[in-house]
Amino acid sequence: MEHSLQNTKLGLKLPTDPRWVNLAEMDLAEILTDHAYCEQKAATSCISLIQAYPDRVEMVEQLAPIVTEEWGHFRMVLKELKKRGLSLGKQRKDLYVNKLLEYQKKGISKDESLLEKLLTCALIEARSCERFRLLSLYCSDLELRTWYHQFMVAEAEHYRLFLDLAGLYFGKEKAWNRWQEYLKAEAGIIDELETRGDRMH
Repeated sequence: MEHSLQNTKLGLKLPTDPRWVNLAEMDLAEILTDHAYCEQKAATSCISLIQAYPDRVEMVEQLAPIVTEEWGHFRMVLKELKKRGLSLGKQRKDLYVNKLLEYQKKGISKDESLLEKLLTCALIEARSCERFRLLSLYCSDLELRTWYHQFMVAEAEHYRLFLDLAGLYFGKEKAWNRWQEYLKAEAGIIDELETRGDRMH
């Protein structure tokens, strides 16, 4: 049965602990700092994909504007920090992303590894989208709710883009089947990690 990658919902197997929003609000400097670096790393990831696979014309053309958008998001977070009299803190290790990278198949060809990279990016965007949605709905600061809604919409578009690229290059069935494996593995990672309010993931 052929599945539509474009129209699928986030499909995350384990929802974020509802306490996460309350924890995140306890120290806005921390969550905004982590958010800022997430946007920066998202831009860097797109640049890396373009550099590694310049022959994938469709991907290059679609990711190029995402680089600009993600960097714009980084600047938006910096502006929000400044507006609130807060400073950008130091970058911390992203245990969530590191564990996703560990899950990627090893010892495969460069072309095959592209599927792993695209699905990893899609999953990071999907989880970010879910958490931005929680903040847009339940953050006690009404101004921040609207602000986070913008990010939620953008992450949803990016998530679908990465899935569509996976389907384009590897076929919808293969991409869909591997995506289901990633969703299951990601649920285990979320369950294993401590719920922390100073991390986006």
